[in-house]
Amino acid sequence: MAAVAPATRTETDSLGSKEIPADAYWGIHTLRAAENFPITKRPISVYPELIEALAMVKQASARANKEIGALDAEKADLIDAAAQKVINGEFHDQFIVGVIQGGAGTSTNMNANEVITNIALEMAGREKGDYAFLSPIDHTNRSQSTNDVYPTAIKIGLSLNLRSLLDELDMLRVSFLTKAREFHDVLKVGRTQLQDAVPMTLGQEFHGFASTLGYDHTRLTENAWLMYEINMGATAIGTGITTHPAYAPAVLKHLREISGLDLATASDLVEATSDTGSFMSFSSSLKRNAMKLSKICNDLRLLSSGPQAGFGEINLPAMQAGSSIMPGKVNPVIPEVVNQVAFAVAGSDMTVTMAAEAGQLQLNAFEPVIAHSIFQSITWMRQAMWTLRVNCVDGITANRDRLGAMVGSSVGVITALTPFIGYAASAALAKTALLTNRNVADLVVEAGLMSREEVAKQLSPARLSGLETITAAIPVIPSKHVDAGA
Repeated sequence: MAAVAPATRTETDSLGSKEIPADAYWGIHTLRAAENFPITKRPISVYPELIEALAMVKQASARANKEIGALDAEKADLIDAAAQKVINGEFHDQFIVGVIQGGAGTSTNMNANEVITNIALEMAGREKGDYAFLSPIDHTNRSQSTNDVYPTAIKIGLSLNLRSLLDELDMLRVSFLTKAREFHDVLKVGRTQLQDAVPMTLGQEFHGFASTLGYDHTRLTENAWLMYEINMGATAIGTGITTHPAYAPAVLKHLREISGLDLATASDLVEATSDTGSFMSFSSSLKRNAMKLSKICNDLRLLSSGPQAGFGEINLPAMQAGSSIMPGKVNPVIPEVVNQVAFAVAGSDMTVTMAAEAGQLQLNAFEPVIAHSIFQSITWMRQAMWTLRVNCVDGITANRDRLGAMVGSSVGVITALTPFIGYAASAALAKTALLTNRNVADLVVEAGLMSREEVAKQLSPARLSGLETITAAIPVIPSKHVDAGA
């Protein structure tokens, strides 16, 4: 018995006709893109916030077109309702074009137009592909161009995605702060250029980690505002051709209501349509966060190195066997994976920079790779922060005995005595201590430079770490989290 061919429908564009699976909500333009760009094997649906943002733009446009009389109420309401289904998370599997594509995002825009149109047709009791009644281009794309829809959707999608990154970043900051409190009384030897320096507490070290993440939270929040300037109403190159003068303010009003973002129309739509500087700045702030997080992970790996022949100051949670040949070996796999994510984010930032520079005249054709790079960076960073917090930081413990022993035998403590015995005498005694392996305090007393009581007072843990002049308790850093959508 011969196999039954799957049901199809025929769709036609300016290049000819193609058979589309009957149950597909996408159409001929999407199919051509899928055939032309089998590059990454990753559809745009891997970034759900981008799909939701595209639907928001289509919904706002339908409402604006209805308001100004550019689209009749029946068609506008169908598009509106269909877009809401996509915003709610439905039909995302129908967004099949690749994340990397030629055409400056036209394939993504047409994928959205076709899916939303066919959802609307189905809601109206009509067959998919009945574009004589409701057209992806004439109706769903009314008053729009890819060149204003696509960058606007990217900016809204990134703003939505950033919220969860900021939440995860703040939770990681709090985890480091919790460890700072736990380790507030644990003395250790600080290091500069990997050489012994002066004493501090492990709590101060972890408090520094928390603070740097808090500062990054602020920088990311500030850069989020770069995403709020949009160019809806610009259409092809910024001149607003094919749109009614009332469309731009109307679509802005509806898009603000739908997205909950404090969006604003760019003052120069020609410039806004061709320029991608905001994406560069936004990507750069992500790279900054990634590099600082990677540095923290470098420190965690160094502080936990050993356990016998390394620093051995802290213990990271043992997450998996570290070697197929060395029994009992456990590696710092969580910080290592965060390091690698940071490297990828740095590479993505360079991609964004090159793509921004490559724009020509009135349009940048390379926004697809810009969007993919930044969405990937946010997604990977958020997941890296989660695993660092849950699978590493929350379970870190201190090797208190080892830390105490290292402080007691460190010549670095003599720095605290230099105001009383002078730099030259301190340097000479430090050299003697290293050569003889003798206790610094004993050498100072034997030299008659200070009494035992005076030495003990100046070498107390509180004074050595500076806590006596700051505070015995490490303060809580107020959350710097500001909702990117506020």
